[in-house]
Amino acid sequence: MTSKLKFLFGSYIFVITAFFFYTFTQVDLNLTLSQVSWWQTVQKFLQHIGYFNRPLSSFIYVILILLLFGFYFVFLKLAQKDKLSRKNLWVLIFAITAILTFSYNAFSYDLFNYIFDAKIITHYNQNPYTQKALDYLGDPMLTFMHWTHRYYPYGPTWLILTVPFSYIGLNFFLPTFFMFKILTSLCYLGIAYFIGKILKIVSPKEEISGIVFFALNPLVLIESLVSSHNDTAMMFFAILSVYLLFINKYIPSFIFLILSIGIKFATGILAPVFLFYLLRKENITRSQLLNILFLAMFIPLVLVALRTNFQPWYLLFILPFASLIPSRSYSIGAGIILSFFALLQYLPYIYKGDWNEPVPQILFYMTVSGLVIYLLYCGISGLFNLEKK
Repeated sequence: MTSKLKFLFGSYIFVITAFFFYTFTQVDLNLTLSQVSWWQTVQKFLQHIGYFNRPLSSFIYVILILLLFGFYFVFLKLAQKDKLSRKNLWVLIFAITAILTFSYNAFSYDLFNYIFDAKIITHYNQNPYTQKALDYLGDPMLTFMHWTHRYYPYGPTWLILTVPFSYIGLNFFLPTFFMFKILTSLCYLGIAYFIGKILKIVSPKEEISGIVFFALNPLVLIESLVSSHNDTAMMFFAILSVYLLFINKYIPSFIFLILSIGIKFATGILAPVFLFYLLRKENITRSQLLNILFLAMFIPLVLVALRTNFQPWYLLFILPFASLIPSRSYSIGAGIILSFFALLQYLPYIYKGDWNEPVPQILFYMTVSGLVIYLLYCGISGLFNLEKK
């Protein structure tokens, strides 16, 4: 590794570490992560920034996001120029994972709900499909949870994955919290690994670019390693099923696709695409299939956004597939433009401290602006490519 690359890696890890500490500015005021005195001093200091000096917190967030995207762009360029080795890239990915796995889930309370859903089974011996967190008013987790009124909204696969960790945690919050985060981090690593395996088959020259495209994307880092959304597990099984499809392991491929659908139903759209590919295999190349899969995952993304509101982690539906076609303009736009505007959606809450007016209107304009710029970028890139041809 050259001295310039070492400096680049070191600078990037410094920013990742800074973001790690920043996540603890968002620790819920009703949650004590540890009784250790020195940690309580650190936690209170960081919470003071997040809750009582919101302009400073907002400024730090914007700077860190800009730095993360700046490094992301540099690493993409290095990968495209074949100046980033597979070994060095994976060392970097493992280092990032080791740091951010132990961050606080700063921008989403969903992880707490995942833990409590499993706890309903392991501690209360009840069914989370028929019982909700609010039914257990004496539980200490209710003091810092949100959405306590909702029943379990996911498929059974997620319970199969998380219930064992809930048993191992023995109802101790912090060990269980980190085990759930480790589970999601392993899924993140698995997605990056099988992106590389798929690209080795389809386009070996783009293997490193594809891994960088996914694994170093700031939105992926935040929504997978920091917030630990179960969409990461859903997409791990989906990407694994694509790899198995490409090596002609059809039955395992569909089994893992079913497991993916069993977490969230978004990847159900892939089943007819898989079947169509198998029936018309002679007429569809693997590269064409990857483009179809990427475009197909926009359907559940749009539907879920229309059903509720757009959330940044919904982009996890498309980014793993975008990584399998890293040189396409619409893929690059999704990785940079859509991801950047999605992460900006946290800024109004960080600055204001709630989701009340005018935050919904601001978020709407952010979403529309990001989409318009993305479409313009795709259109201009398409015309430019046509002129070159």
